[in-house]
Amino acid sequence: MKKVVVYTDGGARGNPGPGGYGAILTFGKHRKELKGAFDHTTNNRMELMAVISALESLSESCQVLLHSDSKYVIDALTKNWLKGWKRKGWIKSDKKP
Repeated sequence: MKKVVVYTDGGARGNPGPGGYGAILTFGKHRKELKGAFDHTTNNRMELMAVISALESLSESCQVLLHSDSKYVIDALTKNWLKGWKRKGWIKSDKKP
């Protein structure tokens, strides 16, 4: 199975406010850079979008080593927050998506 290394980051000025994300994927000598921006977003959303865009860009199943400076992203993955978010239909405690 291929092993891909992914580096991600995201941020926003204000919360909410304008923000963006970036991701770099490496596989051997290959390198792919991804980026995106939004006018009205949050820091956590941009951190997650960096990871989502990186994973969506993969064309086949592979082993991924993810590097992120976001405690929010790391906790979402290592503490199984994703399962809870999905179980709740992606609705927050304030009943908003």
